[in-house]
Amino acid sequence: MKPIQLDGISGGGQMLRTALSLAMVTGQPFRMTNIRGKRSRPGLMRQHLTCVKAACEISGGTADGAEIGSTELVFRAGKIRGGSYEFAIGTAGSTTLLFQTLLPALWTADQPSTLRLEGGTHNPLAPPFDFIERVFLHSLAKLGPRAEVSLESAGFAPAGGGVFHATVHPCEKLLPFELMTRAEEGKSRIRVLYRHLPLAIAGRMLDAALEVLPCKDAAVESREPGAGMGICCLVESDFGEAREMTSTFGEKGRTAEQIGHHAAKSMNNYLGAGVPIGRHLADQLLLPMALAGEGRFATMSLDQHVPTNVSVIEKFLDVKFDIREEERGRKVVEVVRR
Repeated sequence: MKPIQLDGISGGGQMLRTALSLAMVTGQPFRMTNIRGKRSRPGLMRQHLTCVKAACEISGGTADGAEIGSTELVFRAGKIRGGSYEFAIGTAGSTTLLFQTLLPALWTADQPSTLRLEGGTHNPLAPPFDFIERVFLHSLAKLGPRAEVSLESAGFAPAGGGVFHATVHPCEKLLPFELMTRAEEGKSRIRVLYRHLPLAIAGRMLDAALEVLPCKDAAVESREPGAGMGICCLVESDFGEAREMTSTFGEKGRTAEQIGHHAAKSMNNYLGAGVPIGRHLADQLLLPMALAGEGRFATMSLDQHVPTNVSVIEKFLDVKFDIREEERGRKVVEVVRR
């Protein structure tokens, strides 16, 4: 079978991860050139290479060009095998993105799978573990797949060293996903997670978030023990079927107040938009919704990854996306079979 040709010049790691997922599910090989071509450090980094090697292991696949810095990769999947797997990134690279790469393939396995993933669990450029557990898997259940996750230890950037476990159950058929509205009333909660930092800093962050979004369910939580310091503010709103979580991470040059304020303000943007699906979750639902063959949801301003993600999906699957804007910036994303 001739490989699907993909040019990664304008895409990042998400483009590669989507291609790996779809190649495993469909059995179609791909050849990607110019991997992460416009990044300051183009080519495969350790977290991307771990995704490739993990995909090879669970699918009995092969990958030509699977090495650090490689800008070209040819991947061919074999038969998906459920079972018990352990993958360590070796850096603070995101374990949650690795999990999302393998998840669609493991739905098609003939037995449940267990995963132990080691690396970063709370990274500024990836969904934190809490988002996967509370938002992503909650939404995914509407399509039929079931998975349970548990956190053994948090891994903040740049130290990493976090571990989480997952159990993935086979899913014979994906159901169409539709979520166009959300309930009138919702509940919000704010959590500040921290390690190897004074409690007072976490308290200031929480207070700043509460000034922007007052709510009764608010707390600071230590993530000791573990490697390296880290802190983040997580803000969640639950409307039943619809959930969203925003997150902001500590970094040099930003005060605790700025971080807490930003996380809460991002949630207020979601609340004000009146839509059920947040912008990051919208991007993450594209692939499973396309695999189901049909579905639609309402969301807000879209993540920058959406156009490249859609372009990859449409090359592997016989589906077509329609993204249209309605009143007050509300967007509708719909996928149909061609």
